[in-house]
Amino acid sequence: MAGIFNGRKGWARSTLMALAGLLLCLGSAQAEPLVMKFLDTVAVEEIVPGATAYGQLRADIPVVEALKDGAVVGYVFLTSDFVTTTGYSGKPIHTLMGVDDTATVTGVRLVKHSEPIVLIGIPEAKITAVTEKYAGLDLIAEAAAGGSAHDLDIVSGATVTIIVIDDSIVRAGLKVARSLGLGGLEPELASAGPTKRLVMPGDDAVTLSDWQTLTGDGSVRSLRLDVGQVNTAFEETGDARAIKRPEKGAPEDTFIDMHMALVSAPEIGRTLLGEEEYGKLRAWLKEGEQAILVLGRGKYSFKGSGYVRGGIFDRIQLIQGDTAVRFHDKQHRRLGRLAADDAPSFSELDIFKVPADSGFDPAEPFRLQLLVQRAVGAIDKTFITFDLGYRIPDRYTEKLAIDTAVVSNPQIRSDVAVSDTRELSHLWKRIWVQKRVEVAVLVAALILLTGVFFFQMQVTRHERFTYWFRMAFLTFTLVGLGWYANGQLSVVNILAFFSAVTTDFSWSAFLMDPLVFILWFSVAASLLFWGRGVFCGWLCPFGALQELTNQIARFFKVPQYTLPWGLHERLWPIKYMVFLGLFGLSLYSLEMAERYAEIEPFKTAIILKFQRGWPYILFVVVLLGAGLFIERFYCRYLCPLGAALAIPARLRMFDWLKRYKECGDPCQRCAKECPVQAIHPEGNINPNECVQCLHCQVLYQSATKCPVCIKKESKRAKFRIRNGLDPIPPSGGTGQPLPQVTSTTQPSN
Repeated sequence: MAGIFNGRKGWARSTLMALAGLLLCLGSAQAEPLVMKFLDTVAVEEIVPGATAYGQLRADIPVVEALKDGAVVGYVFLTSDFVTTTGYSGKPIHTLMGVDDTATVTGVRLVKHSEPIVLIGIPEAKITAVTEKYAGLDLIAEAAAGGSAHDLDIVSGATVTIIVIDDSIVRAGLKVARSLGLGGLEPELASAGPTKRLVMPGDDAVTLSDWQTLTGDGSVRSLRLDVGQVNTAFEETGDARAIKRPEKGAPEDTFIDMHMALVSAPEIGRTLLGEEEYGKLRAWLKEGEQAILVLGRGKYSFKGSGYVRGGIFDRIQLIQGDTAVRFHDKQHRRLGRLAADDAPSFSELDIFKVPADSGFDPAEPFRLQLLVQRAVGAIDKTFITFDLGYRIPDRYTEKLAIDTAVVSNPQIRSDVAVSDTRELSHLWKRIWVQKRVEVAVLVAALILLTGVFFFQMQVTRHERFTYWFRMAFLTFTLVGLGWYANGQLSVVNILAFFSAVTTDFSWSAFLMDPLVFILWFSVAASLLFWGRGVFCGWLCPFGALQELTNQIARFFKVPQYTLPWGLHERLWPIKYMVFLGLFGLSLYSLEMAERYAEIEPFKTAIILKFQRGWPYILFVVVLLGAGLFIERFYCRYLCPLGAALAIPARLRMFDWLKRYKECGDPCQRCAKECPVQAIHPEGNINPNECVQCLHCQVLYQSATKCPVCIKKESKRAKFRIRNGLDPIPPSGGTGQPLPQVTSTTQPSN
């Protein structure tokens, strides 16, 4: 037995050693720099002109030498190997770039990204054209100017993406240039460390101050811009488009009044935040992290809108030396009010966390750069920047001996702890307050629509009223909800939701867009009561566009075609196959699924309002053109979102649409007049295809069209005549029979 036991121990030992060796191999494989994965995708001469081959990977840093006849003429690297390049999508933007011995950028190529606005909206050629313009960038000048010696070329609609690319190119380029000593730049490791540090006294040793004192000694610093200054700055750019659209208002009107303070300094933090909020701040910050408070009022917001969708505040960045820090929503907290009694009021009060691995030193000067934008076209914008400089007063710091500084300088962690997802973020609440008018209008519209469906028999009693009410509501859906508020749901939302559930699901991310969140909530509720038709038939902007254009076509006598039932029934499954294909593809690659989701014309027709390349516009025109002859052609046969909603709609609890036993046998009136042919010849309604237009409920009560109602009216009239009573006017007491309807939804005049 002992031999067997010893044999088992030997086997276990061998197995553990083998596993350890495997893990070491895996670790070494994972440690390979990302740059090696992308070298084959770009020719070396595109990154370093004149080079003929890639050399070896350097042993000290993840940089590959570019060779010409065996001599080194440049250095190639991937920005993601040196700096964080997380973009709008929450995933890295990989950019391959090169520099030469003079610390000049020789070439830049975007090699991989997952940016949704580029995948489904803005042509990628615009983004690549911007990145290629960085060839010739002088990194020495960038080091001297703190990374802002060049003009930022923004692509409208992709502000966050361009900002991240710009930031990664400059920061990664400076890291490589300093590490290799290019152009005379000193390596970062040559620094002896900080010469002073922020004093962190105990709670008992902290004295409270006031607003006047803090602003007087520079603890709180401000940037004030009036309308005249901003207009002058845009005029100095020479951009004729921007000059033609000056900021409205008197020159002396406040454009923005922005203040900033380092609230991780105890005296500043406790004075401005108060004891309770400062305690929460200290619990929020981890070792080595700092926090700034940014206050704002005036016509312009320093927060912008990019952070709502992508989690990045695209109008501000913190710059110190050649280090730039951009803030994500997880690094943000909203402050309700200032604790200092003599402090003025501000419309925006926000705290931003500076990560420990950013290299930020609170004892050294830094600046907050503000990006000011101006619309110069339907979707085009131009930008200028202003700086708010900050240097904490010396009374908050203490000098360090060189040796002490080197020893006390904490090692920068390579792995940053992810913020606890359970932390409550008040960002979405502020967004909801900002969009309270749009939210109120949408909620009112949903309440009205809910009332229509709960009292559908009363609403559909009068055909003409039902028709014009529907046309008015669809117009609101298209113009107000769609083109104005961009409230168009997409199958991409569903794919992203499933991806989030399996990765890092957070309700706060879905609460960032109030209108979309409310729409999805209403869709979820309506699926249980009525099925998918409430959204598809009433709340989908593209569906509204199809139906309204079809009604215009009917007005101009465009012929309408009804597909044979056998063919129509066999075309239904196409949209389900499209959805299942996209869903399966998303399990493999969400980015690829988002690309193929272009079968949805929603982005072109609703979100981007036809501001796209001609192939996308042609696709939409073809679909709308088909819809002129076959009402809601896209909804019937191709829409993956409709298919996705139809699947859970099978769980609906009620059948609200009323039917007679004579429906389908012998009467076929409703089946023939159904706008989307959702009624089977035998009379039953297919809830998966019904768009809840309620036209069948109009016919259900029509004393001039429905045979059952006609028969009832006839019996009632005979009874009254037989008993000497006045006859009842048919259907609604108008005294006249309802007009005959020759189209599927529009009554004749």
